[in-house]
Amino acid sequence: MSVDLAVKLGSLKLRNPIATASGTFGYGLEFASFVNLKSLGAISVKGLSLRPCLGNPPPRICETDAGMLNAIGLQNVGVEAFLSEKLPELHRLGATVIANVWGDTEEDYEAVITRLGDDPRLAAIELNVSCPNVVKGGMVFGNDPQALALLVKRVRACTRLPLIVKLSPNAGDVVATAAAAVEAGADILSMINTIVGLSIDLEKREPKIGFTTGGLSGPAIRPIALRMVWEVRRALPGVPIFGMGGIETVENVLEFLIAGADAIQVGTANFRDPTVSGRLVRDLEKWCDRNGVEKVTELTATLKTRPRPEHRYA
Repeated sequence: MSVDLAVKLGSLKLRNPIATASGTFGYGLEFASFVNLKSLGAISVKGLSLRPCLGNPPPRICETDAGMLNAIGLQNVGVEAFLSEKLPELHRLGATVIANVWGDTEEDYEAVITRLGDDPRLAAIELNVSCPNVVKGGMVFGNDPQALALLVKRVRACTRLPLIVKLSPNAGDVVATAAAAVEAGADILSMINTIVGLSIDLEKREPKIGFTTGGLSGPAIRPIALRMVWEVRRALPGVPIFGMGGIETVENVLEFLIAGADAIQVGTANFRDPTVSGRLVRDLEKWCDRNGVEKVTELTATLKTRPRPEHRYA
């Protein structure tokens, strides 16, 4: 049986629902010897700022029981170097490229997106408003629906490309921030970013991360991510969603699709296995073939929930 893996997230058309998450796949070129970039649904590159950024001082990563903490601090080459050095090669390799963008202020975001413009080599722009590992920007927007709405509305006017907003799990109400982003002009939501965590070196009695706290990712956050995707899908049924958080296997991919994601992004797993994204494309096609699924979109938002019982008393 021929399986149709193509998905649409609004006007964004992808050959399959397997994408890579920003900050975990470099600029894509670093992985070109491990996976055919053209075979993936999309790649979301490292968060781009107006000027090159050195990131946080080390140590910046430590392992946890079911994932890792990171506080890279959005290190990147800057938008000019990306456009002149990275994007031409990505285009030559046939990659579907999502430009992830961040800034300390609304003006920073606006400047980067204006510079990217409507570059035909880009498939979409993803706003990182949810990074917990920087002092300014980041979570200031991601945790405040009103501030997020003002930012999204402002940058929406800077590009005609599909606009993705990456949501923070650290916000008090993820549905409220999702609704604010969509009302202000977001076309697609991606969720979730990392959860703020802390790990301690017992001998030194110091944090293992130089920034003190870091963003927790990996399998430990998958149930939280699934729950949030499901909640937002129920509240905003017509809004396309990229789901992410601890995805390592085709079973994990299927969970997110069934919970309500239209596509997924692979993150931390790329560090352990640089071939994982390509493998997941093949595994998803095989699973659908074995289970009689002709179109992968048949799986989206098909979770069957049971009525929650009232309290029972003896």
